[in-house]
Amino acid sequence: MSYSVILTDEAEEDLKAAARWVAQHSPEKATIWYFDITEAIESLRNFPLRCPLAPESKTFATQIRHLLFDRHRILFIIEDENVYVLRVRHQAQDMLKPDD
Repeated sequence: MSYSVILTDEAEEDLKAAARWVAQHSPEKATIWYFDITEAIESLRNFPLRCPLAPESKTFATQIRHLLFDRHRILFIIEDENVYVLRVRHQAQDMLKPDD
């Protein structure tokens, strides 16, 4: 089964902000990093259930899963045949809260 991967506006903003941060430190690496994380997100089309539940699942009324990439966590939910990427957060950031 193949899922559709849909990024929320917040997840897209998180990606852009992270890419800008990487670019400040290494412009060459930023392009590669963005390509690689986008590829990781697209990999959720196949077997998103391979990813464990995120600690945030205890706080939310739904099962939030996460895919680890580099120093980031890609937080997502699965609904029917869709994978919704909610946020992309650095591992040093606090856990996602309902008002985030």
